[in-house]
Amino acid sequence: MANKNDLIAAVADSAGLSKADAGRAVDAVFEAITNALKAGDDVRLVGFGTFDAQKRAASEGRNPRTGEKIEIPASVQPKFRPGKGLKDALN
Repeated sequence: MANKNDLIAAVADSAGLSKADAGRAVDAVFEAITNALKAGDDVRLVGFGTFDAQKRAASEGRNPRTGEKIEIPASVQPKFRPGKGLKDALN
């Protein structure tokens, strides 16, 4: 699987759904995860992993071309920590 369309095709095949229904299901899962992270909640999928949003403080960086100092604003970054089941499946 390399992209979202491949994921949708795999879900359709595995669950016996049409590609349109599988596409709506995959989009709904992504939307639910995104909304939970926006609300400040973690999404824990036991055996798979945890999605969470971590605050990143503002920092000072440098433009690599000019060496000029630039201010990097604070932001919220999505993070994923794989669970034991996923790690075991890969190893």
